[in-house]
Amino acid sequence: MKNYYLLLILLWFIACTQPVKELKSFKKYDETSEIALQKEHENARMQFKLIQSKVLDMNEVFMPFQQELSNFAEDEYQKISPFILEKTIPSIQQSIKDGNLSYEKLTLFYLYRIHKFESNSTKYLNAIISLNPSILDEAKAKDVYAKKNKIDNESVFGMPILLKDNINTQKMPTTAGALALQNNNTQDAFIVKQLKKEGALILGKVNLSEWAYYFCSGCPLGYSSVGGQTLNPYGRKIFETGGSSAGSGVATAANYAVATIGTETAGSITSPSSLNSVVGLKPTIGVLSRGGIVPISSTLDTPGPMTKNVTDNFILFKALLGCDVQDEKSIELSDIDTSLKETSLKGKRLGVFTSLLTDSIYKKTITNIKNAGVEIIEISPSQTSLKGFLTLLNIDMKHDLPAYLESTKMSVKSVNDVIVFNKKDSLVRAPYGQQLFEGIVNDSTSIAQLTVIKNQLKNEGITYFNAFKAHSLDAILSINNYHAAYSAVAEYPNLTVPMGYKNNGEPISLTFIGLPQSEFKLLSLAKAYETLQPIRKLPENYK
Repeated sequence: MKNYYLLLILLWFIACTQPVKELKSFKKYDETSEIALQKEHENARMQFKLIQSKVLDMNEVFMPFQQELSNFAEDEYQKISPFILEKTIPSIQQSIKDGNLSYEKLTLFYLYRIHKFESNSTKYLNAIISLNPSILDEAKAKDVYAKKNKIDNESVFGMPILLKDNINTQKMPTTAGALALQNNNTQDAFIVKQLKKEGALILGKVNLSEWAYYFCSGCPLGYSSVGGQTLNPYGRKIFETGGSSAGSGVATAANYAVATIGTETAGSITSPSSLNSVVGLKPTIGVLSRGGIVPISSTLDTPGPMTKNVTDNFILFKALLGCDVQDEKSIELSDIDTSLKETSLKGKRLGVFTSLLTDSIYKKTITNIKNAGVEIIEISPSQTSLKGFLTLLNIDMKHDLPAYLESTKMSVKSVNDVIVFNKKDSLVRAPYGQQLFEGIVNDSTSIAQLTVIKNQLKNEGITYFNAFKAHSLDAILSINNYHAAYSAVAEYPNLTVPMGYKNNGEPISLTFIGLPQSEFKLLSLAKAYETLQPIRKLPENYK
């Protein structure tokens, strides 16, 4: 017996002194020939100057998980993959209840998957900027809690969520993709507090178009000096990612988390959702708090959920709700649906843009919807220039960004400060220039003039969608972010759902436009459409 215990002690000693198997490291490589090839791309915005980040070291990002991931073998990843990939939140929650998963294993799966693809020089997407260093401890705590408490299947409890890196968080800097904010340590944004209150796990932060794509002119979508060039999993370096919530769209499409949060001023959720074949909701302005989010425009900004399916979008949207007294536009929805009603499309009245019926995928989709009993009303609203739109963004950002920066410990306190900072090393900090920031500084529009412009733009947007009233429409159907600017100034919600894939494999989406505070109605319509026409598929090289 004595020898038996000595053997156990010896085995324990050997196990504890074995060196931890090192993870595959992230290595920089010479991208000169790759960049040269991109110069031949027919789309000028795809003619990249840089792809890899010059400053981000993913080895450091993954350092806190070295041991756990080294012990999480490929066979375990493959074993639990069928319970996670492309599954809805209710399905994942049920798999945890059934004992096929745990919140810790779910989190390890996503960390492993991100590492697996992002460390591969032929598959990385540059989607991740930072990861929550205590995420595994938090996941273990969720497992302990779940053993003693009942968890609703339609809950974000224990679900790993990725945030666009212009949303404030503890434990991870909030950079907006800009080197000027690389060490911007903050407290949680209001919506992050809401997510945590509901039990969600904040897995990390994702890449974006720097300063939410109101920085450089004509530059690539999804590029930031912190995160490098985000790439589309349906066609790396072939298709645009959309922006500015590029990392949110890409990470959702590639199943790097259960879901992500993006932000939009005019198209920044609907665009990357469309081009990455995911469901993206841009809510009515004020329905979700903007508190603790790096701003462009206090008039038009909003966060929103980006998910693989409508069910998850509904669940995540509910978790984000809450009136923020610090946000002057924040509103409390008076009518909140507790469950997703899969409303039949039969008898619904949907507006369709006559000009878009030349698109074969849109036209086919409209035919399918019509055959399901929908009354289709063709509309042809008069196009307007939306004169003053850029002025609105300029003057809002001129005042809103300094208000945000004042709450931080960063040395830059204004748009001009950022311009000066970037000029000290423009090749790294602003390789595509900073024309829009310079335009903000040079715009001398007064607040009084801005008020007039805002009112005119809002009236133009509402007038553009007057078919709602004229034809008693339930929603208007568009493509991708084609009508995002009109929806933005009207402050109408948009919900984008996968519609198909072009002959070259590029995703294309159907966008539901609704009246203010009609998010739950749009989600119900979209659920019925998704059931009628299930389109989304996982990118071929990320299965």
